Amino acid sequence: MTTTACDAKLFPMIDRAIRIKSLPKLNQPVMIAGFEGWGNALGVASAMISYLVRRLEAEPFAHLDPDLFYRFDEARPTVSISNGRIESLTPPGGTLYGVEPPEGEMGLVLLEAKEPHTRWHTFAREILDLGEKLGVQMLVTLGSMYDNVLHTDRVISAIASNDELLETLKENNVIPIEYHGPSAIHSTFHWEATKRGLQSVSLWCHCPFYIQGATHFGLLSELCRLLGTICGFRLDTSDLESGWKELKGQIQSLIDKNPDLQEVVDELRKAKVRGSWATIKESAQKNEKVIHLKDFLNPP
Repeated sequence: MTTTACDAKLFPMIDRAIRIKSLPKLNQPVMIAGFEGWGNALGVASAMISYLVRRLEAEPFAHLDPDLFYRFDEARPTVSISNGRIESLTPPGGTLYGVEPPEGEMGLVLLEAKEPHTRWHTFAREILDLGEKLGVQMLVTLGSMYDNVLHTDRVISAIASNDELLETLKENNVIPIEYHGPSAIHSTFHWEATKRGLQSVSLWCHCPFYIQGATHFGLLSELCRLLGTICGFRLDTSDLESGWKELKGQIQSLIDKNPDLQEVVDELRKAKVRGSWATIKESAQKNEKVIHLKDFLNPP
């Protein structure tokens, strides 16, 4: 990746919150952000960023200053001690990666981070300020939630900054979000992006509540396809589909052997109405029975 040295004098506020090694030269990049924390059911959001970093050979160019955004008593630094000596100390935080695409295609900026504990507006402003310096044209945030959906479903909902983006999402079977309640960092990002006139999308994967401690490779594959449509890239996700086929078989085998789990899945099938966000939401509120699949996958 072609880079240029960053002059700290040109970025006084950014340099305080973001430690920049070098700035990549990217063509009208899209910024994709995924966070560990409240909006990361089954680890889908963070796993998607990790997958893109690996598959697209993204290069790190900046790190967040953890002292500004994280409470170490909530997310403690990880220490490695060997033979009475500290070998490493890794605080919570985040990393920004750049992806330089083939000529003529849009670049990507990937943000992989824990959801900050404090200074949300500063966090969003600093990262979007950096995005402006890099020429970012659109912001996409990724989230995932537990819901009353089947493990065989691939339900994704979204918000978008304009009707054109929303129509593109609808054409790809994405459900417009209707929600009132506590928010994740994603909403702060999009509120700040809207004030700047920056295009933005927030994609939310709906994960079956009865699966815990497993990666939903099928949802990852669908999310990757959708991101490719929005951001102008294409990835072969046959590895994800293969992993999901194997895991789906294991899940079905466990369902077949467990009457309680069969009952939950049967109730969901009966309540399922495709294409209606309101119906999915109503169904989720009515069903109070929760079975943690990890208890069956990892028996004591």
